[in-house]
Amino acid sequence: MTRVFDEAGNVVPATVIEAGPNVVTQIKTVEKDGYTAVQIGFGSKKLKHVTKAVQGQTKKSGKGPFEVVRELRDFDNGQELQVGDEIKCTIFSPGELVRVTGITKGLGFQGVVRRHHFGGGPKSHGQSDRMRAPGSLGQSSYPSRVFKGLKMAGRMGGVQQTVRNVRVVKVDEANNLLIIKGAVPATDQGIVLIRK
Repeated sequence: MTRVFDEAGNVVPATVIEAGPNVVTQIKTVEKDGYTAVQIGFGSKKLKHVTKAVQGQTKKSGKGPFEVVRELRDFDNGQELQVGDEIKCTIFSPGELVRVTGITKGLGFQGVVRRHHFGGGPKSHGQSDRMRAPGSLGQSSYPSRVFKGLKMAGRMGGVQQTVRNVRVVKVDEANNLLIIKGAVPATDQGIVLIRK
């Protein structure tokens, strides 16, 4: 994350995302595959780190192997795509609203105060070790169990999340960078999917 200044001189918190070039590795059609989709590859990987099958898949595009390969259904950027074409960040424009999907930061095992914003127990009346405890969990002799889905301590973060209606602040075509207002659900060097 960083900050940029708009035309009026206001500070805008922003995230810089490397958005390309993405290479079209395969085009799926209704006749051959039963549905329409575009498979794209991003990043690069050493040849020794991929199997022969993956090498054969990426050979048609003339580039690769890729760090990430994703399939996008009903992808349309206003032009007819061919295998080997590059999709750059110029398909987005400043001021446009986008959706960003990514894996959130993994925060490990957390208690109920941090994970579910519980208030904790009272700080007085003899409670020396119950300040951040969840309190009672279940019912009496019926149903004699704890209901599924109860908010308890556990692993937090590391899940897929989508942020909607995020504004594109700037498009840097020379460096294939998108500057998006606010934070996105990913770690540094994390992979995100940006959709119109």
